[in-house]
Amino acid sequence: MAIKVKLREKKISGNRQSLYLDFYPAIPHPETGEPTRREFLGLYLFDKAKNPIDKQHNKETLQLAEQIRQKKENHLNKPEIYTGYEREQLKIKEQGELNFVTYFKSLADKRKASNHDNWVSAYNYLEKFTKGNLKFADLNEKFCNEFKEYLLTTKSNKSSKTTLAQNSAVSYFNKLKATLKQAYKDGYLTTDLNAKIEPIKQAETRRNFLTIEELNSLVKTECNNPLLKRAALFSALTGLRFSDIKNLVWGEIHHSVENGYSIQFTQQKTKGVEVLPISEQAYSLLGEPKEPTTKVFEGLTYSAYENKHLYQWIGAAGITKDITFHCFRHTFATLQLSKGTDIYTVSKMLGHRELKTTQIYAKIIDQTKRDAADKIQLDF
Repeated sequence: MAIKVKLREKKISGNRQSLYLDFYPAIPHPETGEPTRREFLGLYLFDKAKNPIDKQHNKETLQLAEQIRQKKENHLNKPEIYTGYEREQLKIKEQGELNFVTYFKSLADKRKASNHDNWVSAYNYLEKFTKGNLKFADLNEKFCNEFKEYLLTTKSNKSSKTTLAQNSAVSYFNKLKATLKQAYKDGYLTTDLNAKIEPIKQAETRRNFLTIEELNSLVKTECNNPLLKRAALFSALTGLRFSDIKNLVWGEIHHSVENGYSIQFTQQKTKGVEVLPISEQAYSLLGEPKEPTTKVFEGLTYSAYENKHLYQWIGAAGITKDITFHCFRHTFATLQLSKGTDIYTVSKMLGHRELKTTQIYAKIIDQTKRDAADKIQLDF
């Protein structure tokens, strides 16, 4: 059945009439898919035009509206009469009306593990900034730069008292850039907008670590929670995160005469499957072997109470640095590099996906060397 398209008028304020297309039968709405009978053109006529200017306006507007009506009717009933260029222009216009925020969410839903959580966080800020509605046609450099400024100044969703951390803003804005890049590949954008947008500059982060002398001091110092002490020293000898140590089971511990001890496990953060060689000294911290499904550090928990034991242990060893459990992982990376292990090997042992993540430790080593060089001062 052919769809009839008629041009109609609706009275609005200011002695004007808004022009719209009337479809019979109804057609699917381009955004919602729901049946609709109307499409307003954003064009208007002056009601009871008297002066020549208003009359000319009405004449030209009606001619334009009629052209739009004819094209729409042709598109609905005779798409074959359109030229390739006209079909492409119609496609661009239709895609431009689609919601970019919804498209962003669809990409976020495809991500896995911690990367998915990061994408969801980025989506939450984008949704808040746009109120959930942003057409592809409205995307431009101005919008992207305004969103960048928003991320750098807005309050954190986790705490209304603090501004969003710069490196979080870096990560979330990079998600926007990645979505723009994909939208260009998918044909939703006619220009590579991502290439025109400068990313947010990464802020330098300070990572505290322990020296080998401080570690040995901790070995000799008693801790009110011996399990926490063993787990922390195990992290310093292996580079494992707290979450991976907490979930480690005996079935993931392996030994061979040729290769010694190793752990085969799935990283909690990245969900990557890893095989990590460990030293005999690290193995000695595990205790007596148990059933394959039994946790190696059974009873290990993360809480303010356990952190209190950690801080007391650090203080009792005479260490004044601000040390958290994660600093033992930093310590492993820093000591490995200082002992001459190449950065690629350290990156693999830490389970980093990208080498640039490990390079921050190389900067720490460089600064440590600089500090050491400045320790010798002569009385000139």
